Amino acid sequence: MRTSDRVYRALRDEILDGTLAPGAPLAEIEQSARLGVSRTPLREALSRLQGDGLVAARGARGLEVAGLTLDDVRELFEIREALEAKAARLAALRRDRGVFEVLREEVREAGERLATEASRDDFYAQTARMDAAIDGAAANPYLLSALRGVRVHVARIRRLSSDDSARLRSATQEHLMILDAIIEGSETMAAYATELHLHRSLANILATMRQDPTLPPTAEERHQ
Repeated sequence: MRTSDRVYRALRDEILDGTLAPGAPLAEIEQSARLGVSRTPLREALSRLQGDGLVAARGARGLEVAGLTLDDVRELFEIREALEAKAARLAALRRDRGVFEVLREEVREAGERLATEASRDDFYAQTARMDAAIDGAAANPYLLSALRGVRVHVARIRRLSSDDSARLRSATQEHLMILDAIIEGSETMAAYATELHLHRSLANILATMRQDPTLPPTAEERHQ
């Protein structure tokens, strides 16, 4: 693996898991020393992260971890809903019913194990497997490429949600609705269940973010 690739992955992981918080400065001298690399591969990595939308310019002060506003999250969910609803439609049309019947049982079991922190990790791992199954059944590489770009930011935003057991149990039921529709080959219901799930997820995330008094309201709220 090239040094720039290694640095890119290390910084990307730290941004996604919150080790590098929104607004954190990414000065070349400090980061190259911390990561034990020269400034050339660091610059290559930072350029890629900027292209991903995870790093932003600080004017004359260099680069920083990109911030997350309520509008950022809302806009991301707008494109996420369009892409994931289409993927669910295609999955319902092209699915292997047996694959999704097995997946449904796994999702149901994961939802029953939500009493501990470890089970939450299991829940999100199962969610990733469900996404992968739907993506695979949709069988559209262009759609998958777009979804990969969106999910980089989804992983970051997920840390902001209030993922208490009650919400995760509700999300499990929403996932089961999506899977039931795909198993039955109902394109319309698969898309509807996906949109419903994302609307509720967005509401949960925005409610959590609004507890931070430093965040400005959304553009829609300002114009009300």
